[in-house]
Amino acid sequence: MLEKTTRMNYLYDFYQTLLTPKQSSYMSLYYLNDFSLGEIAEEYEISRQAVYDNIKRTEIMLEQYEAKLELFQKFQERLNIYEQMKEILQHEANSKDELLSMIEMLEKLD
Repeated sequence: MLEKTTRMNYLYDFYQTLLTPKQSSYMSLYYLNDFSLGEIAEEYEISRQAVYDNIKRTEIMLEQYEAKLELFQKFQERLNIYEQMKEILQHEANSKDELLSMIEMLEKLD
């Protein structure tokens, strides 16, 4: 469950501007603020089932966006490359502090 929550949080971060305000609000409350379906339903004065259906449809949409645009996948690949570069640089005899600093700057840009 934690993996799914983490993935949905990332997908939401990347694609939230493509969602309707209602979809964005439900996803934010459910995944980022850890509201229960019942709490969201109470907040919006709708049924728990309506909240559940909306969140499930939105999850599917986010996965479809990711399948087409691959923003999260590319982000993960960049992170892996950064880690590999750091590992290589840290094992060299002479330290490359400047390069490590540059890599950290790149990480901050993401």
